Amino acid sequence: MANIQKLLVANRGEIALRIMRTAREMGIRTVAIYSEADRQSLHVRYADEAVCVGPPPSSESYLRADAIIEACRQTGADAIHPGYGFLSENAGFARAVRNAGLIFVGPSPESIEVMGSKLAAKAAVASYNIPMVPGTPEAITDRDDARKTAAQIGYPILIKASAGGGGKGMRIVESDAEFDEGMNRAVSEATSAFGDGSVFIEKYVTSPRHVEIQVLGDQHGNIIHLFERECSVQRRHQKVVEEAPSSVLTPAIRAEMGRCAVEVARACGYYGAGTVEFIVDDQLNFYFLEMNTRLQVEHPVTEQITGIDLVKQMIYIAEGKPLEIKQGDLKINGHAIEIRVYAEDPANNFLPDVGTLETYVRPQGNGVRVDDGFEQGMAIPIYYDPMIAKLVTTGATRAEAIEKMIRAIDEYRITGVQTTLPFCRFVMQHDAFRSGQFDTHFVNHYFTPDKLTPETSLEETQLAGVLAAWLFQNRQVKTAPEVVVTDAKKSKWKERRLR
Repeated sequence: MANIQKLLVANRGEIALRIMRTAREMGIRTVAIYSEADRQSLHVRYADEAVCVGPPPSSESYLRADAIIEACRQTGADAIHPGYGFLSENAGFARAVRNAGLIFVGPSPESIEVMGSKLAAKAAVASYNIPMVPGTPEAITDRDDARKTAAQIGYPILIKASAGGGGKGMRIVESDAEFDEGMNRAVSEATSAFGDGSVFIEKYVTSPRHVEIQVLGDQHGNIIHLFERECSVQRRHQKVVEEAPSSVLTPAIRAEMGRCAVEVARACGYYGAGTVEFIVDDQLNFYFLEMNTRLQVEHPVTEQITGIDLVKQMIYIAEGKPLEIKQGDLKINGHAIEIRVYAEDPANNFLPDVGTLETYVRPQGNGVRVDDGFEQGMAIPIYYDPMIAKLVTTGATRAEAIEKMIRAIDEYRITGVQTTLPFCRFVMQHDAFRSGQFDTHFVNHYFTPDKLTPETSLEETQLAGVLAAWLFQNRQVKTAPEVVVTDAKKSKWKERRLR
């Protein structure tokens, strides 16, 4: 058992800040890494020390395991937390960290390898009495045999990349006539995204809901679950709205899903924080999909309803401490909803929108949490995921959490880029969401760009015109010449820190 003294966070933006804040509360010093594009980022300024690991492209910076481990050597960091994305589910990186004599705040490389392949994961849990969607038990090698299997399972089917995630390498095939095209596109996309063209077939569950279970395991064989998160509102198979608990699970189904999630974790000797994902049909039958061997983007909603700091638990587990939380100690308190605030234009097929945050004012108040990595005046880099923030609201009931979210969205002030805030407000107000009767097809079934067009009154139009004229005149009169300030006593420490 070892106490971590200095933690390097191998990530950027809001998740780096979120991890560093917990580390600071625990008395652990922190090290940030950054690319040249992130030199002025908030996580760099917040950390006790910061090291540049390369140029803006992630392949030359945040994905460079050698540079990250070298940053630990330079700063004396004894542990690495990978956050999510980048190298967080890279078994080779976890192994390199371990081989360098450092602590990896996450699961073992062996667990990551098993659960990193959807087929290997299914094979690992096959003897644990866990329901799984009918499909091929191994990667497709013979297309004719695969076609026969598809016919036996029955259309529609889902062709999925074995090494995939985030909706990449995934194709729904409705009939035999679409089989070849779907197979070709899935293999091509899987090869491009993951360097692995292996795909398999599953029965496609119609009207599916995406429900996942948060688990925590220590290095002494203790594993618990922290209930579920509903993540069914998605665009391009990627989540936009998450909530905890689900609005449709009964206590009996919740308990059984929790049992299955714990068994999945046990099947690969898992420790750390992880998420077991299930698909739920319209009859509330559930099927194991995969396990994410990292902290999830949507982990705040679980923290809000349980009162458990998942990052703190991950650090304790990495230090070798046993879990002090027992399954019977946990209960659901209230309801939490998270929306992902992306720099995307929902009126233009959710295409990323880059630019500068000319206005950036966070919502506040009771039951509102904002996890972000930006401030007013900062630019949204083109090199990384366009998520600006995670906005979370918590209420005594689901209805209260929804109303708090609408209020918080209305208070959020962002200009300079298009965001998903209007879309998320649309979701919160839609009858299907409010009633809980929705699935992963929410966007296709209910959303079109014209739904975002506000009805502007004549009074509002006139007021906008007056305000625009005043701002223009004020700018003409008030604009001052540019002043350049030179600091002759610039700190050498700051100079080193910003290199």
